[in-house]
Amino acid sequence: MKKLLALTAVAAMTLSTSALAQDGKAVYDKACQVCHSMGVAGAPKTHDVAAWEPRLAKGMPALVSSVKSGLNAMPPGGMCTDCSDEDYTKAIEYMSK
Repeated sequence: MKKLLALTAVAAMTLSTSALAQDGKAVYDKACQVCHSMGVAGAPKTHDVAAWEPRLAKGMPALVSSVKSGLNAMPPGGMCTDCSDEDYTKAIEYMSK
């Protein structure tokens, strides 16, 4: 019985952790597309691989840090008030491909 309870607890924690992370397109749709779909204020356009290439060369931690602190016309956190670092990473990965 204890093993079953322990397995159930581990499974629940795993599911809730993955459920917390949002899909990259979902984050983009709710928080990024307003600016990145058209390249507003110098934002790299979604799926413009050439525009994203020099940014990606800086590394994902640097990009996530820029999103969190804000960069140029992008406010801190972008337009996402509940995004985790993983959410930002997934959104960047979605936009940059």
